[in-house]
Amino acid sequence: MTKVPSKAEILDWITANPALTAKRDIAKAFGIKGAARIDLKRVLRELEAEGHLERRKRSYQDPDRLPPVAVLQVAGPDGDGDLFARPMEWQGEGVEPVVLIIPRASDPALGAGDRILARLTLIKGEAHHYEARMIRRIGSNPRRILGVFRTTSDGGRIVPIDKGSDSEWLVAGDATHGAKDGELVEAELAGPAGRMGRPRARVVDRLGDPSAPKAVSLIAIHEHGIPDSFPDDVVAEADRAEPLGLKGREDLRDLPLITIDPSDARDHDDACYAHADEDPANEGGHIVWVAIADVAAYVTPGSALDREARKRGNSTYFPDRVVPMLPDRLSGDLCSLHEGVPRACIAVRMQLDAAGNKLGHTFHRGLMRSPASLHYEEVQEAVNGNPNDRTGPLTETVLKPLYAAYDALVAARQRRQPLDLDLPERRIILDDDGTVTSVSFKDRLDAHRLIEEFMVLANVAAAETLIEKRVPLLFRVHEEPSPEKLEALRETAQASGFSLAKGQVLKTAHLNRLLNDAAGTDEAELINLSTLRSMTQAYYAPQNLGHFGLALRHYAHFTSPIRRYADLIVHRALIAAHGWGKDGLRPEDFDTLEETGTHISDTERRSMVAERDTTDRYMAAFLSERVGNEFTGRISGIARFGVFVKLDETGADGLVPMRSIGHEYFHFDREAGTLMGSDTGIIISIGQRVTVRLAEAVPVTGGIALELLSLDGAAMPRGRQSPAGRSPRRRGTKARTKAAKTKRKVKRTRR
Repeated sequence: MTKVPSKAEILDWITANPALTAKRDIAKAFGIKGAARIDLKRVLRELEAEGHLERRKRSYQDPDRLPPVAVLQVAGPDGDGDLFARPMEWQGEGVEPVVLIIPRASDPALGAGDRILARLTLIKGEAHHYEARMIRRIGSNPRRILGVFRTTSDGGRIVPIDKGSDSEWLVAGDATHGAKDGELVEAELAGPAGRMGRPRARVVDRLGDPSAPKAVSLIAIHEHGIPDSFPDDVVAEADRAEPLGLKGREDLRDLPLITIDPSDARDHDDACYAHADEDPANEGGHIVWVAIADVAAYVTPGSALDREARKRGNSTYFPDRVVPMLPDRLSGDLCSLHEGVPRACIAVRMQLDAAGNKLGHTFHRGLMRSPASLHYEEVQEAVNGNPNDRTGPLTETVLKPLYAAYDALVAARQRRQPLDLDLPERRIILDDDGTVTSVSFKDRLDAHRLIEEFMVLANVAAAETLIEKRVPLLFRVHEEPSPEKLEALRETAQASGFSLAKGQVLKTAHLNRLLNDAAGTDEAELINLSTLRSMTQAYYAPQNLGHFGLALRHYAHFTSPIRRYADLIVHRALIAAHGWGKDGLRPEDFDTLEETGTHISDTERRSMVAERDTTDRYMAAFLSERVGNEFTGRISGIARFGVFVKLDETGADGLVPMRSIGHEYFHFDREAGTLMGSDTGIIISIGQRVTVRLAEAVPVTGGIALELLSLDGAAMPRGRQSPAGRSPRRRGTKARTKAAKTKRKVKRTRR
């Protein structure tokens, strides 16, 4: 006779396996078959009657357990100095659990009333029920400034680095936080203005040398005018927000919509689920659900939150921090699809056939509860046969169906032929002090591609629905390359021994053929970079001009409303199109879509430049201790003032100044994109392999200067020696004549 598990054993199973809480899952876990199922059903009903479980359709959840990530309100220390907190979203009917905060040395000081986002661990056998590790403090909004600290007799003053600010801040002697003269500091407003109307401040963080790595992103934020502190009314509005319930929503809490993100993700704005289509008319087909945080329910048109989100346009991501579009109460909590808590969402259900073609889709405004927040690496490991405690219970029922649907989408992608660039993304690793410890290239896993394909599919569905319902929206537009850029790419391809078709309507398939021909050769990176540079900048507009790179006629951004205002516009358009409420796009918003699209396209470019500048500075800081070392690389650009080289090891870009190349004059041929030595006739062109010596790396500017040692494996010729103190003789006429003769004599490689 099969033994029915005890109530304690059942509760422990449900806690450890939040995605497998249906009666059949519990029966399978304990090997219960036949008549024993009746006894199991009886035990489950008793647990429900006693309040230990609540039944949701066909599954059971423990109402008296907190989710792994939750918002807590600090209650203050007890007599022993221990810091306790209470959960802000307690859903159980029993006694509210006691949470002990375990502080780290790097955590800020917390006081009674502070709110924090924390990761919780269930504890047994102690007076408290959970231990919490702070992720971040939320809700506080003191005005802050970045500047250089200057010591005075009674404390100090802070000189802002912001060019738009000419007002110094005064710091009392007990509020300097030990700052030294000349240090870069971050300070917050500490009281009313003092003498001469200067505001009073307290130093909250010492960043040391203004050229040090930890200061890099803060400098970029101020340099590019990225708003990094929220106005008080915006924070107050966010703090008033409360979790949303089922009213006016579909109950999607039984769908195992999991989030898959980087391991260090700060928010979770998309979740997905897939299963085989049970429709007999669609044999081998799939149903794919993509659920996105319902940000529009919290950020309503014309509100303070809306004005600030539009102003920012998007979140900006740096290696050491994020400047969010929305306050933490929303971006890190209520609009983040955390594991185990109900969250408002807008979801799209898509039907695919066996070949990956989308047969249809429907949108739903619902309430979901994610059973798991996973990261890419553990998902990939689980599907590869190495599950961990978190992914093991989900591998067969959730993860493998996702991959089955993804396989179908891969086939559809191959038919569509979107641009398939192979450009590894750099990952900069920092320690707690902000110092770069390593630079590596991110692995591209099928788990990454799976999420990308699902998000593209959902974005297409959003655009198609709004076009069908004739509701204005902002499209994501990517136009085809200009004839001039295309001709430059064609010449680069020819110089590398490849060809790009001419005289026909350009399609991404033509570019992919070029990329495939170059794959695995020494010229692969050059061809990928040159193809990327030939592309136009994508932008937002109410006109549907298609997306060239993705090879799609209809495309809009729907899947990231936490970090992109364009997606919030699309969400509001969907709300208006379906009549879901008064928080949709309003008629008066239609007239401003063009202006909004232009503005958020500009903020996107601003963030891209700031992120790139920050990466360059971090790279310079990382390499500054290796001045004099030799590196291999490839020439990535030619200019009148020098040669750009991309280093193999780190992907960093450095400049070989023209004055340091050999001992001869080099003629620059703009049209051919080459340099030619006046004495030796040596030709330097894009794509050549080089060995360089690091001459200089300046963290404060991000500049990296190199010395060219060898070209395609041969040492650089010295050319004619010039008298000491003189520049090499200009033999421009001779060089130009030789260049003209050799311009079209391109060395080609047989393949």
